[in-house]
Amino acid sequence: DFLRGTVYVSDQVHHSVQKAALIAGFPAGNVRTVPTDEAFRIRIDRAAEAIRRDREAGFLPFLLVGSAGTTNTGAVDDLAALAELARAEGLWFHVDAAYGGFFVLTERGRASLRGIEASDSATLDPHKTLFLPYGTGSLVVRDGDALRRAHSVPADYLPERQSDPARVDFCELSPELSREFRGLRVWLPVRMHGIAAFRRQLDEKLDLAAHAAEVLRGMDHVEIVAEPQLSTLAFRLHRRGRPEADLDELNQRLLGRINARRRIFLSGTRLRGRFAIRICVVSFRTHRERVDEGLADIRTSMTELMS
Repeated sequence: DFLRGTVYVSDQVHHSVQKAALIAGFPAGNVRTVPTDEAFRIRIDRAAEAIRRDREAGFLPFLLVGSAGTTNTGAVDDLAALAELARAEGLWFHVDAAYGGFFVLTERGRASLRGIEASDSATLDPHKTLFLPYGTGSLVVRDGDALRRAHSVPADYLPERQSDPARVDFCELSPELSREFRGLRVWLPVRMHGIAAFRRQLDEKLDLAAHAAEVLRGMDHVEIVAEPQLSTLAFRLHRRGRPEADLDELNQRLLGRINARRRIFLSGTRLRGRFAIRICVVSFRTHRERVDEGLADIRTSMTELMS
């Protein structure tokens, strides 16, 4: 029942989840936004409370979404606790791991993403943290037959599905009929370089984000708004006593000055209503010297702005 079915997401979830719900036909109000804690992770207690409240009101909770690396800050929800909540409530548990999922290749990533293995489905974008071409996205599901029930439509002009699972007809698993061989983009680099090369790159990105946060923390008037949980962090220039509107404008000008130097590119976002600057290290060409160049540009741009 699309009018009574409800979805639970954090206030940091990627907008594609709300968009998918709207495309599927759910009213926008049936996507329940759950607040996050100080580290921008979904609050499990508030999610449970929302589910209970909806059941009492006659709604049908059916989907709980966790984030394995949010776009805003790289925050990783407590996936193990969310999986337990989903099991207790009989909900489908989906994890948005588009950015962060491949960090499970590293020891630190496996620890951070504990519980992802209990999900019913997870999105993974090899074009992010496997450093592959754009448009290489993927969905991993526990029950492949669930995809077939959702997408399989017979037609006289279509061949019957191969019984061999190695010869999958993707039109029975997704909305597309004609599609290119996207899997080749993943298979070939892994075949050529081995998975260890990607693991080393991911470990390096975790190190670089931690290094950037440490250096920024030592700069005067810099506030780390979101500590790196993976390879993303957020910071802002802070001047005690300045109104928030002035600080937002100051940080927007700072971001413009940093990017105008054309050695690195940072992006901005709003966290708890405040403008913040994001560093996201996901390029295989980004190494320590480039991060240090970026940090130097940040320091120089701040000095110019405040002089």
